[in-house]
Amino acid sequence: MNEWPQGWSENNRGDRYGGGTAGEPEPARVMRQVRREPSGPYPGQAPQYGGGVPRQPASPPYDPAYDSDYNTGQVYGGQGGGGNGYDDGGYTGGYRQTPDWGRRVKRTLTTVVVALLVISVGTYFWADSKLREEVDLSKVINRPEAGDGTNYLIVGSDSRDGMSDEDKQRLHTGSAEGKRTDSMMILHTGSNGPTLISLPRDSDVELPSFKGSESGKEYPGTGKRIKLNATYSMDGPELLVRTVEYNTGLHIDHYVEIGFAGFANIVDAVGGVEMDIPKAFKDKNSGADFAAGKQTLNGEEALAFVRTRYAFAGSDLDRTKNQQKFLSALANQAATPGTVLNPFRLYPTLSAGLDTLIVSEDTGLFDLASMFWAMKGVTGGEGTSMNMPISGSSGGNLVWDKAKVKKLVEQLKNDERVTVKGN
Repeated sequence: MNEWPQGWSENNRGDRYGGGTAGEPEPARVMRQVRREPSGPYPGQAPQYGGGVPRQPASPPYDPAYDSDYNTGQVYGGQGGGGNGYDDGGYTGGYRQTPDWGRRVKRTLTTVVVALLVISVGTYFWADSKLREEVDLSKVINRPEAGDGTNYLIVGSDSRDGMSDEDKQRLHTGSAEGKRTDSMMILHTGSNGPTLISLPRDSDVELPSFKGSESGKEYPGTGKRIKLNATYSMDGPELLVRTVEYNTGLHIDHYVEIGFAGFANIVDAVGGVEMDIPKAFKDKNSGADFAAGKQTLNGEEALAFVRTRYAFAGSDLDRTKNQQKFLSALANQAATPGTVLNPFRLYPTLSAGLDTLIVSEDTGLFDLASMFWAMKGVTGGEGTSMNMPISGSSGGNLVWDKAKVKKLVEQLKNDERVTVKGN
């Protein structure tokens, strides 16, 4: 039997390790157990070795016979309050950890950023793979020196590629074979705002020497004068770029072309484009039939709007003004948060445009994005829109004003604010 210090008894010891009585309730005994007596001799004991018998700790020496469920760390009973009459809710003696909201927010933001990055990169490569880089500007000979800023030649062709007979009838395009230019514009971007210049299709220009885009054969210039849009029919985009550069002295950095079907599909993909039409007009050739006032044009109506010329007194000059107004409004609509941040509108818009968009080999997605933002700037009043200055006509062709064109080109080359006025 264990020997207990003098003054201790069974009642001092209690059922477990002392500090209680045999008949005490369990919690009382436990609370007595966890008390600690001060160190030093027991009362009434003579000090030994000069200091008396050291006082014993409150708990007696370890006795395996009395070791039971207290060695599990369950001071106030088993888990879930079992066996002691107290409902401790499963508390095991530790502290409940406060949620680290800062860490949770950081993890959430990191996940969102990574997801957006993956989507953006995926979208970029998907869109880049759809670009039709079919125009090789390296085939253009005797090019003028590049100036400051960037110049785009934007061409709307009457290509009917991919259109069914029903589409041709609905869009009033006819069924002519091949393709011609229906509109041509130079967009200059730089530090003084964008400038959008329409080149009338009937512009009187000199046909320069050029290298055949397919044959590679060089054709010498003879001084022959033709309509500007005829050069596209003769040898495609490369000869058109060569002719524009030769007759203006302006270096073209990027070529962008879109056909009838692609144009109509883009307009439908963005949900239509709002236009304010100052005066009602009709044109059976294009299918146009518009009332005056603000209205939202769908793809079919938009194509009719930009193609109409016979309904206007200024014919092609009035048409180019409408083309500028509409393309700027389209760029503005395509760049709105409702399109850019809405995947159900963004991806159809990109797909509709990229499927039919033809660009030069050095033109990428960032170049196209810069082009659209610049056109949006023209609508927002940050830039200038104009026709190429015209001095008169010759044989039904529109003759450019040489003095004004020269000054205009100098201002564009030096990336200066354009002061020249067009027709």
